[in-house]
Amino acid sequence: MLQIPELLAPAGDLERLRYAVCYGADAVYCGMPEFGMRSAPANFTPEQLSEGVIFAHARGRKVYLTLNTLPTNEEADRLPEAVRAAAKAGVDAFIVADLGVLDACKTYAPEIDVHMSTQTGITNYAAASACFKMGAKRVVLARELSLTDIAIIRDKTPPELEIEAFVHGAMCMSISGRCLLSNYLTGRDANRGQCAQPCRWKYYLSEETRPGELHEIGEGDGGSYLLNANDLCTAPFLDLICKAGVDSLKIEGRAKTFYYVASVTAAYRRALDTYLANPLAEDFELPPEVLEELTRTSHRHYSPGFFFGREQARQNTSSAAYIRDWEFVGTVEDWQDGVAFCQQRGKWSLGDTLEALTPDGSCIPLSPEWIKNEAGETVASTPHAMERYTIPTPSLPPMSLLRRKLG
Repeated sequence: MLQIPELLAPAGDLERLRYAVCYGADAVYCGMPEFGMRSAPANFTPEQLSEGVIFAHARGRKVYLTLNTLPTNEEADRLPEAVRAAAKAGVDAFIVADLGVLDACKTYAPEIDVHMSTQTGITNYAAASACFKMGAKRVVLARELSLTDIAIIRDKTPPELEIEAFVHGAMCMSISGRCLLSNYLTGRDANRGQCAQPCRWKYYLSEETRPGELHEIGEGDGGSYLLNANDLCTAPFLDLICKAGVDSLKIEGRAKTFYYVASVTAAYRRALDTYLANPLAEDFELPPEVLEELTRTSHRHYSPGFFFGREQARQNTSSAAYIRDWEFVGTVEDWQDGVAFCQQRGKWSLGDTLEALTPDGSCIPLSPEWIKNEAGETVASTPHAMERYTIPTPSLPPMSLLRRKLG
């Protein structure tokens, strides 16, 4: 029987949830103001979470709530309330890392599934099986595992236990995100969703008897980013991850924009659908537009991660700079009779190279002959933040995204 993996996308707020769902996610994961490993996104109030669940469930999708920090004693007192509020909102599962949080979920919302977070550090079948015995329906594997490691875990764990693995996004220099560097240097605890990402900083060498003298580390002119990791991209070998027995393919990025979420989700939706169309094929042929789409969002250099073993990981990158070839400039709210009704999210001008990304993953080149502002006046550019304007285009569905080529 063919196993159909789930495509799981991040949702930092309600807007990102909607775009993730509309651009092809089978499920989304999100957080509330407390107990989640991402404090930077807006996150969800209980009311917004309920609204998001209704939106997702109406389209046959699921919503998972992250409760994967390591709570203090004081925070543990507030756990029951948070669990009950999420259960009332209708979430499909909790993602947890702490045994006390696991127990709270089982006590105050026993009808809701529990997934063990990657923060748990599950690197072997014994740990995965132990989590299953404690009531977990799913384990999110450590990011440091190879395809062989994952296949062994699948083979040696109960078939009822679901396995989830990260397939795209930022990588951490520490084992499954267990890091004290941010806390030590800035007082912001990475294990409580407040990472300042000092691993992305540029470092120099200094000598204690020569204060003020900083020396570049390494042979190049750009300094050294010796802790900085490349981004993960598995689209070219997504078939191998599916065949290793992974039930859920997870995209990282709850702190990323809704444009990023939509673009990357659309790309992996096409990649996964291509695999599912012929899962017995020995040679997986990734549509070229998938990798093209993955260059349309801001990213670091891509890497296969640890899937082919540590010797091929190629994690270290030589720069903290992002690769940005395209810029997101607007959303399409409606389309009628050859005219798109848009909202500005970045300035662009007539003559710029534009594209529209649609919810089905199609990419449509655009060459508008005119722009009209809200007053109906013809203008040469869209300089005002969030202004509404119209342009002539081919048919574009609502929630299409506009972008322009840089350079």
